[in-house]
Amino acid sequence: MGAAALVMLAGGGASIAHGAADGPDGGGHAAHGTGSVGGSADGKAGGDGKAGGDGKASADGKASEVGMVGGASRSGGFWMRADGVFSPPGSFVPSDALTYDTALVPAAARIEVTQYADRTTTRVGTRLKGFLPNRAYGMHVHTSPCAADPASAGPHYQHRASATADPVNEVWLDFRTDRNGAGEAEARHDWGFRDGGARSVIIHDEQGGAGKRIACFTVPFSS
Repeated sequence: MGAAALVMLAGGGASIAHGAADGPDGGGHAAHGTGSVGGSADGKAGGDGKAGGDGKASADGKASEVGMVGGASRSGGFWMRADGVFSPPGSFVPSDALTYDTALVPAAARIEVTQYADRTTTRVGTRLKGFLPNRAYGMHVHTSPCAADPASAGPHYQHRASATADPVNEVWLDFRTDRNGAGEAEARHDWGFRDGGARSVIIHDEQGGAGKRIACFTVPFSS
């Protein structure tokens, strides 16, 4: 069986699960986590947010199965899932999810980012909860980890550096929340991340290629 890992960070930090998989139905061992917005072993976000042994995770913050990890992988595919709870920089309990504008991204709002990749496809998804209802947000993968200064996350990750700034050359995860303040998005590409080149996602106050940086989540994307 292939190796699998589960890392739990304290308090409002993140729980990270990753491992090898043959693809959406890859087998292996089940891992457990807490505080998940919802996700599955194929890198897709879970659709109903309910706890259970089907690889989905709980939207209400209760512990549940986070999916199947490990197993022999002929294709070289793998998946990763990271969960975070937003808090302002300098909060008593450190978090990998930082909100720079609590009016737009309230403290205690939640985020999940998933990644699935094989030799031909990279799929990045996100699910969010506790945001303002019926509002559009922009979101992109960035090159550096989050810090108290929003600019510390660096520029958008680009497949071809200094080329076009668009959803083809970058990972855009723009989303619109529903009446309950929940949202989700997914981006697919036929290329993968460079090793260590993608380290976070930034949430912007508007959709498109720019906008004010209002929140950040450090994510250990795999190459």
